[in-house]
Amino acid sequence: MDVPIEKKKFTKSKLLMIGAGVAIVALIVFVIINSSGNSKLNVEKERLSINEARSGIFQENIPVNGVVMPISTIYLDAIEGGRVEEKYVEDGAIMKKGEPILRLSNTDLELSLVNQETSVYNLLTQMQISKNAATQNTINRLNQYTDVESSLIEAKRVYDLNKKLYEKNAIARQELIKSENEYNYQKERMQLANQILQQDSVATKQEQSQVQNSYQRTQNALELMRRKVADLVVKAPVDGQLTSLDAEIGQSKNKGERLGQIDVLSGFKVRVDIDEHYISRIYTGQQGSFTFNNNQYFLVIKKVYTQVTNGRFQVDMEFENEVPEGIRRGQTLQIRVALSQEKQALLIPKGGFFQQTGGNWIFKVSENGDSAYKVDISLGSQNTEYYEVLSGLQPGDKVITSSYDNYGNVEELVLKD
Repeated sequence: MDVPIEKKKFTKSKLLMIGAGVAIVALIVFVIINSSGNSKLNVEKERLSINEARSGIFQENIPVNGVVMPISTIYLDAIEGGRVEEKYVEDGAIMKKGEPILRLSNTDLELSLVNQETSVYNLLTQMQISKNAATQNTINRLNQYTDVESSLIEAKRVYDLNKKLYEKNAIARQELIKSENEYNYQKERMQLANQILQQDSVATKQEQSQVQNSYQRTQNALELMRRKVADLVVKAPVDGQLTSLDAEIGQSKNKGERLGQIDVLSGFKVRVDIDEHYISRIYTGQQGSFTFNNNQYFLVIKKVYTQVTNGRFQVDMEFENEVPEGIRRGQTLQIRVALSQEKQALLIPKGGFFQQTGGNWIFKVSENGDSAYKVDISLGSQNTEYYEVLSGLQPGDKVITSSYDNYGNVEELVLKD
């Protein structure tokens, strides 16, 4: 008699399949839990930067670097070209206005001066000769005028006398007519002499004026030539410090070539580089501040250079009140330039969290301080120290502002002492 064998409900292969299924289900559940936002991460408090959101005075500003420069710089260019013959001072010397710096030589220019002087002296001689001739001519005209005047007086005397004699029948009528004609002739000569004398006077004055103008122009040209020769000695145009002197004995300098510069030491300004992103928000009159030797100083923008080079533009700032003692030309200052007026706002300190969140969310610490969870926020403007919070937080809320690099997609932090 056969004995029936009972079939096993769970074979080894079935058990393996069931185990694999359970593992897959567990993995799916784990993924779902993680993606559902319930992931947590234990973090030590001492490794975090926890700050409190607070109300305060906020002003948007940007950090920039500025270089201290003289308030004014006068460039020294070669007005006339030449060879460097002498150097009276060296680079860095403190100069007074009018003090010589160096001397150039230019034989062509010096020869032109000699020729110009000769021309002036020749013209002056010609003027003297012309003046003497005019004077002599005037004297001759006056002598002629005197002769005519004397003849007129004599003719009038004879005519008047003959009229009386004719009335007494002492002379013939022919004698009277003759004397009358002589008298009329001398009157016409007198009129002509007057015209000639007047014309001569006008012509003499015109000639003298023309010669004088010609002499004056030549004299001006001579003075100009003398100044050009004098410009071969380069002098300090103002009081200040000589810098960037580029001239050596025997070196040739072309007309207009830069020789150096004079830095006016009566004050300083700061040349600042600013990112072109802010060019529409920068204007004259804006303020900036910096700290020097533990004291705060203020600057104001006086000039904006709108030309953009390598993504940056420049502005000149001047000290608003006092200049820091001990500040030097070429020194670099870290300045905060204000972009807005002061206002009341909710603030949180700047920190590394912004790089991961873009300012869209932040970890807010719970009231008991044992955990921190994500909250959505909206940030406005910023300055070198704070972000302006527009929404998502209240005064007194504590937030984590340090970097979130190692948190991944964690939704909640468990804070451990």
